[in-house]
Amino acid sequence: MVRVQGAQRPVTNRLYYADNLDALREHVADESVDLVYLDPPFNSNANYNILFKSPAGLAADSQIEAFEDSWHWNNAAEDAFEQVMRSGYARAFDLLRAMRTFLGENDMMAYLSMMAIRLIELHRVLKPTGSLYLHCDPTASHYLKLLLDGVFGPENYLNEITWKRTTAHNDAGKFGRNTDIILFYSKGPNRVWNPIYSAYSEDYIARFRNRDPDGRLWMDDNLTAKGLSGGGYTYEYKGCTSLWRVPPDTMRRLDGENRLHFTRAGGIRLKRYLDEAKGLPLQALWDDIPPINSRAQERLGYPTQKPLALLERIIAASSNEGDLVLDPFCGCGTAVHAAEKLGRRWIGIDVTHLAISLIERRMRDAFPDCAFTVEGTPKDLASALDLARRDKYQFQWWAVARVDGIPLDGKKKGADGGVDGVIYFKPDGKRTEKALVSVKGGTHVGVQMIRDLHSAMEREKAPIGVFITAALPTGPMLREAAAVGRFTDEWGRGWPRLQILTLAELFRGARPALPFVDPLIALRRARREETTRQESML
Repeated sequence: MVRVQGAQRPVTNRLYYADNLDALREHVADESVDLVYLDPPFNSNANYNILFKSPAGLAADSQIEAFEDSWHWNNAAEDAFEQVMRSGYARAFDLLRAMRTFLGENDMMAYLSMMAIRLIELHRVLKPTGSLYLHCDPTASHYLKLLLDGVFGPENYLNEITWKRTTAHNDAGKFGRNTDIILFYSKGPNRVWNPIYSAYSEDYIARFRNRDPDGRLWMDDNLTAKGLSGGGYTYEYKGCTSLWRVPPDTMRRLDGENRLHFTRAGGIRLKRYLDEAKGLPLQALWDDIPPINSRAQERLGYPTQKPLALLERIIAASSNEGDLVLDPFCGCGTAVHAAEKLGRRWIGIDVTHLAISLIERRMRDAFPDCAFTVEGTPKDLASALDLARRDKYQFQWWAVARVDGIPLDGKKKGADGGVDGVIYFKPDGKRTEKALVSVKGGTHVGVQMIRDLHSAMEREKAPIGVFITAALPTGPMLREAAAVGRFTDEWGRGWPRLQILTLAELFRGARPALPFVDPLIALRRARREETTRQESML
């Protein structure tokens, strides 16, 4: 799927619905990426849900499981371990083997094996000037740091950044856990680096209390080299002899630029102007970026969503405009959003169709002119049927998103009653109604499925139902659907109350017949962005 609006330009931004290990190996070339940010599962042994907001007065908010963050030692974990052994990264495998000896064949070892082979692939795709930021929590950060040392080399470790992700946390019997760790590595010594500065405190700004006739504020600073290692320059300047930090030519230039302050005691000091100060160089403790709370404007309802400002800071520091940013666990797409905003190219990879469809909607909202391709989602009937055979839930979520619906969590026992999604629409442009969506990917369908959907419509007071089927509907199914009747608005316009669409029809462009569909009514809209380029950030 290609989203191209406005001026034509090369479509270099890509979303992949795939296992990131497969996507990296098949689609990302050696040394082609400038910056990698990854926020992988933490092995927290928890399930994470997307929250969908129900329009007021219709129903309670709903959730759907986005991913299960738990790992188990099995054949897949053993295979990942053996792939690291065969990778040629001997130091990384030595560390992984030592961890297996220490930890045993348990859930944490399965997680580390999965991460190790992916870190190796990420090292392969990075340019020699590239950097990697791995976002994690204390659950496994110590093990991941060792793996990164093994893959990238301890000499390429740069920082362990601590992000204060919440103001307070009540953890019984221990100190509150309110920080995450971001491990910062480069591929080599000549990395891209754009210094980031933080704003001065009010106390620091108050030190600029001197003022030139033109109104410029300044404070004075030492010009002597006394006590500094490396020596200095001994000479006399305008009657003052000292060991200076700068040579005579520089002293004369500073004097000509009115940057010298001659004290009453006969000394010479350097003027530092407030309007030229960049700020304080950013340190490894980041406590100035608040988390995504329930009232945050950018909140989209996706679990583990990170603030846009956090990703903007990382991308501005370690890449330049036009560079390629890769996020192999892209979730709701904050990294690719920040990359687009700052004029970078990007690649996002996620293993759930929920994430990919959410990013499509987010980018469409925030950047109407953004061009990108989506790879790995069904492009024809055969690939849709293949997805249905491999993973019925991913197939259902894909089909619901295809008709601008919101998925329901069919994994819960008795949760859906045969309903897989909801499409919200406004028959008069004001009040909101809902159409229930039922998706069947099997080769056999029958009239009872139509009756089940009709019963759900009556129970949920939904005026319209949409039945999506891979197989051709039978005659009795068509007659049963027609017997449900028509939905008529106040102007006398009518629509079939129970509509049947085949996958083949969807690929030919057919969509449910509904008035005023609002596909984003149950999701927070991403704010439209102005793509102002900025390389230095306060």
